[in-house]
Amino acid sequence: MTVDPAWVALSLIEHIGAKKLRALTDFFNGDLDAALVADAKMLQRISGIGPKIAASIIEVDLPAVRAAIPRWHDAGITILTLDHPAYPAPLRALDDAPPTLFVSGSWRAQRSVAVVGTRSPTRASAEAARQLGFELAQRGFQVVSGLALGIDSAAHIGALAQPGGITSAVLGCGILNIYPPNNRPLAQAICQRGALLSEVHPIAKPKPSTLIARNRIISGLCEVVVVVQTEIDGGAMHAAQRALDQGRRVYTLDSEASGNRALIDAGASIIAPDLSGFEV
Repeated sequence: MTVDPAWVALSLIEHIGAKKLRALTDFFNGDLDAALVADAKMLQRISGIGPKIAASIIEVDLPAVRAAIPRWHDAGITILTLDHPAYPAPLRALDDAPPTLFVSGSWRAQRSVAVVGTRSPTRASAEAARQLGFELAQRGFQVVSGLALGIDSAAHIGALAQPGGITSAVLGCGILNIYPPNNRPLAQAICQRGALLSEVHPIAKPKPSTLIARNRIISGLCEVVVVVQTEIDGGAMHAAQRALDQGRRVYTLDSEASGNRALIDAGASIIAPDLSGFEV
């Protein structure tokens, strides 16, 4: 399927998601090239397009994106737009689905469970995440996490330890700019068994907004989110909240961590590392 460079270029603008891109497509009768040569006054006639976004659209360098797409393909990146048949169906159903996904490896359309948590876990929690990843993979689930240090890494490693285990990672950085750098070997291993996915420019550096935004993708790809260990202000709480907003089931371990206690108090189900209490 041919990728529309204008769609990709527009999707890389901060605060332009699927809804605004659809609005732009409808307004310009499917010709997004026309959107990129429109003036600010015309662009602001579209719902959700204000002065800042209009200015960002006007500044888009379409020839640069058009030239970059073959380079990205040569680097092993698959570009999935919302209309691409390989775009993950559970994600497409979300109101805030990423309009474009950059994928390295192969996303598997199979039942998936997210395992997330703190970057600074206790030894017991790290081992629990590893065991969860292994047990879930053994049962045929794809294990999805965020490639961060700590719980994320342990879950990916656990899934990879299961022969034939499948695991994928959603990044808050570009596919070609792996963060944290220490996890590059792990990222390469994940590509052999699953995929790396990102909605941001392939060479983008991580930043707080994109690290938080990826949580809706992690939960959106999965039926279930398991929070292994987190404090109440931890990033994994964002993933849990997005999961609940999306109608996904949330599990957590019986831990004294403040985030775990808050999730249990709010009705999250308790799971053990050997998957005792796990139902889907």
